[in-house]
Amino acid sequence: MTEWSSKTVQELRDELRSMGLSGSGKKADLVERLQESEEASIAIDAEIVEEPPYEGVSGVLARARTFGMRNAGRSRINTIVVAAIIIIGTSGGGLLFGDDIARWIRGSPDYELIEFDSNQTRSFAQGLVDLGHPEWEGRLSGTVEEENTAQSIKTNFSNSGLPSILDEFEVPLYYMGNQFDLMICQPGNLGGIIGGPTPCSIADLNRDETEYAHRVDYVVQGYSGSVNIPASSNVQVVDLGMGNESEEWGSAGNGIGLVWIMDGQEGQPGTESNTILMGRAQDNSLRGLITINARQNCDDLVQDDCVPYSKSLDITQFDEKPYDIGFVMVSKSVGETIVDQVVNGDGMLQFQVDVENQQDGYIHVPCGIIEGETDEKIIIGAHHDTVYNGQGAVDNTAGTATVQEMARQMALVKTELGEPKLTIYFCTWGGEEEGLWGSSEWVQKYQSDLQENLRLYINLDMNHVDAQRNSGLTLQGNSPDDVRHIEGIVSKFSKEHPDLANKYPISIRQLDSEEMPYNSDHAPFVYNLYEGSEDEGEFGKAMLCYGSGSSEYHTYLDTMDRFNEESLMVSGIIYGSLVRHLAWD
Repeated sequence: MTEWSSKTVQELRDELRSMGLSGSGKKADLVERLQESEEASIAIDAEIVEEPPYEGVSGVLARARTFGMRNAGRSRINTIVVAAIIIIGTSGGGLLFGDDIARWIRGSPDYELIEFDSNQTRSFAQGLVDLGHPEWEGRLSGTVEEENTAQSIKTNFSNSGLPSILDEFEVPLYYMGNQFDLMICQPGNLGGIIGGPTPCSIADLNRDETEYAHRVDYVVQGYSGSVNIPASSNVQVVDLGMGNESEEWGSAGNGIGLVWIMDGQEGQPGTESNTILMGRAQDNSLRGLITINARQNCDDLVQDDCVPYSKSLDITQFDEKPYDIGFVMVSKSVGETIVDQVVNGDGMLQFQVDVENQQDGYIHVPCGIIEGETDEKIIIGAHHDTVYNGQGAVDNTAGTATVQEMARQMALVKTELGEPKLTIYFCTWGGEEEGLWGSSEWVQKYQSDLQENLRLYINLDMNHVDAQRNSGLTLQGNSPDDVRHIEGIVSKFSKEHPDLANKYPISIRQLDSEEMPYNSDHAPFVYNLYEGSEDEGEFGKAMLCYGSGSSEYHTYLDTMDRFNEESLMVSGIIYGSLVRHLAWD
C-alpha cells in the first residue's frame, strides 16, 4: 500500500485527478479517497489473477476485454489502475508500464472548442471604456468609475443567465485631486535688480513659462502625496542618476530629485522599483520625486521620445504613508529639458501634485457562477480597474471583455450539455493596479473553500495582440496536466482555425511554481492560497496568457483605436475549451 499521508496536498490532488477522481477536500479526505481507490484496485486485481494466463500484447488486450465485461458497472479508473500494473512483455524483453498503458487505454482526449464572438467582445470592451473618468478616461480603483464598472460586469453576467455576486473590500487607496502643474519658468531680465520683482513671480512680467501637459508630458505615480512648489520659490532640483543607493540622495533634501528610469549596463542593475525610490525620497526628506522614462516604449509611440506611464508602489512597505512627497514620471524629452534648463541652467521649476493617499477606500469583485455537481471549482479572472490616466483598452479592458464573452459562451454550453461536474466562477478584480488588492482580499475571504476545492485559476491580463506589433501569445502555467491539455487544444485549434493560428503564433510553457511571476491577479492564487494553514508552502495551480505589442500600456495612448478584438479569440477559445473539457468531459 502507498503511504499517501506522507505526500503533500498538491501531490495527492494531482494523483486523484490523474485517476479521474475529485481533488477537492482537506488532506485527510484526499488520503482516504486514494486509499479506498487503491484497496478497490487491489481487490479487482486479485480477482483477475485467477484468470488463465495470457501471452503478449494480444493477451493483455484479451485480459482487458474480460475485465471490462466482468466489471462493466465499475468506474473506469479501476480499469486503468489494473491495466497499469500489467506488464506487456515481448520475447525481446520490452516493457510498458503505468502511465503509458493508462494513456493507451484512455486515448487522446477528444477536445471540443467553444465558440467566441469577437464583435460581442468588442462591445463588452467599449462598454467598459465608456464608464471611464470624463476627463482622464481611466477606471481608478476606489472611484465611482470602478464601482460602476463592477456593477456593469455583474449585470452582464446576470444577462448571460449566470447567478452573480459582488464582493466589496476596504483597502488602502489613493485619490486624484484637481490641481496638477509642471512648468519651467525662465526669469525676466528685471528679476535680478535690487528691489525688483521676485524672479518667476506674478510680478515678473518678462518671465517665460513652458507648461507641460498632464497625462501627455507627465503622469502621477501611484500613492504619490501632495505638494505645491511655485516656480518663484526656486526649489533645488538635483539629478540623482538612476537613483541607486550610492547616489547623494541627501543633497536633494527639501528639494526635488530626478531619477532616470533605465536598464543597467555591463551587468549592473537597472533603476529600482517605485517602492524603493519613494522610500529613499522619504528617508531623505525630499519634497518631490520625478522619474524620467528612458527605458519603456521609446520611439514606439512618439518619434525620438519615451512616453511617461503610471506605476504604483507597495504602500504596505511604508510605516508612514508619504503624504507630502509629490511623485510623477515625465517623458524623456521633458526630463532632458529639466536637466538642461533647471539643473544646469537658470530656469525654475513649478511642481504641483494633488493626491490624497491617507484614506482607505472600496474596491469591488463581481463574479458570475455556473454551479456544478461538486464544489471543486475553476476560476477565470481578469482585472477590470485601470490606471487613472487612460482608457486601459489593452490593460485590462481586453482581459475583462474576454472573461465576459467566455461566461456568455459557457452559459450556452450549459444549456446544451446540462450541469457541469465542476463549478465555474468568472470573476473580475478591482484594485489590481494598486497592488493586487481585489484578488488578494478575495482569496483571503474564501481561503478555506479554495484550499479544499480550487482545481485551477486562469488569468487573462493583457491577452491582447497589437495588429502591427504582433509577436503572438504565450500560454503558460505551473499545472503540468493542464499544460498538456493546452497542447492538445492548441493542436485542434490550429486545425479548426488555421488563419488565426498562423496569424497569431502560440507559445506554450510549463513553469515550476517558484517561476510563476508575481505581477498579476494569479499571484494570490498561486502563492497566498495556503498562507497560515498546515499546508503553508504549497502552491495553487494557475494558467496565464500574455499577448504582445502593447507599448501603449499605462499611458494615455492605451485607447480603443488600437484595440484588436480578433486577437482575443485565441486565448478565449483555447482557455474556454480547457474549462469545457475539465468541467464537462
